[in-house]
Amino acid sequence: MARAELPKYTVPSLTVEDGAKVAEILQQRLNALNDLQLTLKHIHWNVTGPHFIAVHEMIDPQVDQVRAMVDAVAERIATLGVAPVGTPGALVAAREWDDYSIGRAGAIEHLGALNEVYVGVIEDHRAAAEATEELDTVTNDLLVGHLHELELFHWFVRAHLESAGGALSTDGADGEKEAAAAASHG
Repeated sequence: MARAELPKYTVPSLTVEDGAKVAEILQQRLNALNDLQLTLKHIHWNVTGPHFIAVHEMIDPQVDQVRAMVDAVAERIATLGVAPVGTPGALVAAREWDDYSIGRAGAIEHLGALNEVYVGVIEDHRAAAEATEELDTVTNDLLVGHLHELELFHWFVRAHLESAGGALSTDGADGEKEAAAAASHG
């Protein structure tokens, strides 16, 4: 998202140009995390089948933690002197990924699709952490801390899709719908 003008201030030891660059990176993460928490809640409401309660209850703490990440990212953007944008329209206009594609479905199907979602979020979060490593250690630390939690949640999801030998039922799937179908047959 291109910024029309530089902030009037940023944190000490950063130039306003670097503060704006870091804030732009964080805005992309804010969009992704807002989307993730909504997707997680959607799954929570639409999961069905024999694993319903396990997945239903596993998802809510993830929602809460991702919402906390959203708040931390937005507050960091504001600290850098830029206004964070958290409106649904701005998120949809700026995102580079498709909307979550699974409605009411079995728990394992949702977990297959969610595995794909977490892969994308984590890969982009890692890229953002790398991009801020030299620019701003505080932002980098924030993103690395988020990665710890996101990777843990991903493991929780993936554990439902793995065989005892470590084979992933969704291996080779291309996108959420294929991953959901592969998980349900896996």
